[in-house]
Amino acid sequence: MEVCYQLPVLPLDRPVPKHVLSRRGAISFSSSSSLFGAPDPRQLSQRRGAISYDSSDQTALYIRMLDVRVRSQVGFEPERRSSHPYLCIDFRTLHTRLGCGSSASSAPERRVHRLLSFQRYLHSSRLLRGIPQQIPLHILDEDYTGQARCMLEKVGNWNFDIFLFDKLTNGNSLITLSFHLLNQYGLVELFQLDMVKLWRFLVMVQEDYHSDNPYHNAVHAADVTQAMYCYLREPKLAKSLTSYDILLGLLAAATHDLGHPGVNQPFLIKTDHYLASLYRNTSVLENHHWKSAVGLLRETGLFSHLPAEDSLNMERDLGSLILATDISRQNEYLSRFRIHLDQQNLCLSNASHRHFILQMALKCADICNPCRPWELSKQWSEKVTAEFFQQGDIEKKHKLEVSPLCDRERNTVGNIQIGFMTYVAEPLFAEWARFSDTRLSQTMLGHMGLNKASWGSLQQEQTSVSEEAEPRATGTDTEDTAVPKHGNTATTAGGTSPKEIPQGSRES
Repeated sequence: MEVCYQLPVLPLDRPVPKHVLSRRGAISFSSSSSLFGAPDPRQLSQRRGAISYDSSDQTALYIRMLDVRVRSQVGFEPERRSSHPYLCIDFRTLHTRLGCGSSASSAPERRVHRLLSFQRYLHSSRLLRGIPQQIPLHILDEDYTGQARCMLEKVGNWNFDIFLFDKLTNGNSLITLSFHLLNQYGLVELFQLDMVKLWRFLVMVQEDYHSDNPYHNAVHAADVTQAMYCYLREPKLAKSLTSYDILLGLLAAATHDLGHPGVNQPFLIKTDHYLASLYRNTSVLENHHWKSAVGLLRETGLFSHLPAEDSLNMERDLGSLILATDISRQNEYLSRFRIHLDQQNLCLSNASHRHFILQMALKCADICNPCRPWELSKQWSEKVTAEFFQQGDIEKKHKLEVSPLCDRERNTVGNIQIGFMTYVAEPLFAEWARFSDTRLSQTMLGHMGLNKASWGSLQQEQTSVSEEAEPRATGTDTEDTAVPKHGNTATTAGGTSPKEIPQGSRES
């Protein structure tokens, strides 16, 4: 019988319990743990203190402008509970309070309803009604809807529509996709994973993503997992990666943003959030995602049948992949990648080199939205910008300095996306194309170029429409006409809608 747990909410004005927590969605291990404890001070001295760059490095300057760098501190600074009046705010759910009260109160009900609906689906499935394990696993396909099943047959296509797939699976895209890929690779049988434990783990992973986040939610995790699968199928990786590497890559993709609060690291630091204190302002969100994932692995006992040493190695390697998605360390990984490519010394028969390529693949999958076809890329761009602006609204409401790119009055979707593509996405995918010069790599670069041009065209059109609207409105005020002003206003508003994107950017 599947048990539905209610996640307790820790008020921010209380210190984090030092005992080991076993509940999902919270911090799963104490800071004194030998495996998940405080980082080595020598590593901290190398990593903390923003990004190493010179004035000519535009990529690093842009990342620094994003203010996602690690803020330097000396030693461990305990939580200052009385230093700010807003410490009592639960920032994990705060964004739901900005809207009307009814929407805020109905969000938890929607999450519970969705989970219960999927639990009924699980209980009705043939697998959990006692099908012997010796029956081939593909029999589970009978539980998929026909359309979702057809989409899974093309899951390796780069134009895979994760939004449509999420609708066809009733909001369970991450569970359905992850299980399908694990089964397709034969990893369930190879690693002798208990089917019920696996289902329970995937259900809990999906539920620990906050569905109220416009961007960092379970659909994003499913999209990253699908992109990771596309990269794992690339010739260089397909012939070199081991089954362990593939299992690790898929799990890391599915859990890489687990429990994301919908705000960035600088926000957690400047509000003295307990996560920032716990992880010493170093890769705060990524550490939280990793340890939340390990907490679920241990709670479900998914790898409890493996030797303890193997299980610990799996957890460490999972953390290494997830920590690589920290955007503040972008230059560190990109420079190392360039050096390997320049020296042509990558040897995928070497386990450490394979792991590094998995890190780069996950980094690419995490920010691959600009490389998708326009219809998909545009949706993701709007969602991530909505989350930025949502954080900015919170900061304004509580009299905080508004973070860069989070002010809806000063930024647009287009200028944010053009900057991100220019200084972050293009350098990364250019190097990936050097490593894996395939049709997929060229397709991704092609889409990104078209998408960037499309955003540029939209920006110009919106600017010209705004400039034309001003004199038109002024002329209307001075004219003595019988037409009411609101009639002209309606006409102007109707004229502000952007023109269609050129057909070439709709390539799929």
